[in-house]
Amino acid sequence: MGDIRFVRSRFLRMNFPRPAEIGPAEIRMGHNGGPPLDDHIPEWGVGGIRNYFDWKAACDRAFKSLPPETAIRRAKKAESLGLTFREYQLEILERSRFLQPEDGARIAEIIAARKR
Repeated sequence: MGDIRFVRSRFLRMNFPRPAEIGPAEIRMGHNGGPPLDDHIPEWGVGGIRNYFDWKAACDRAFKSLPPETAIRRAKKAESLGLTFREYQLEILERSRFLQPEDGARIAEIIAARKR
């Protein structure tokens, strides 16, 4: 058997291609052929990940934890006012106010904000 030890100085002198220099024809063993990770922007954007999951959990609690009867009642009320369920639910959560047909000015503001 031969000597299988690597001489550190010889290893450092070897010219290994940098990842940016590797083209599709030079894909090496162990590469899965997937897309480059540099171009991928995750669902939470380029910032931190903690706020994304905190907000996602809060939204799930606000919109998905309602009893079905309450959600159906609010969806019907929102439809009669010309709003979506999400807009109506946000108004309840943000202002603690259940909109009525008499609140035409506020409903108009919500609809105008939707078109922006």
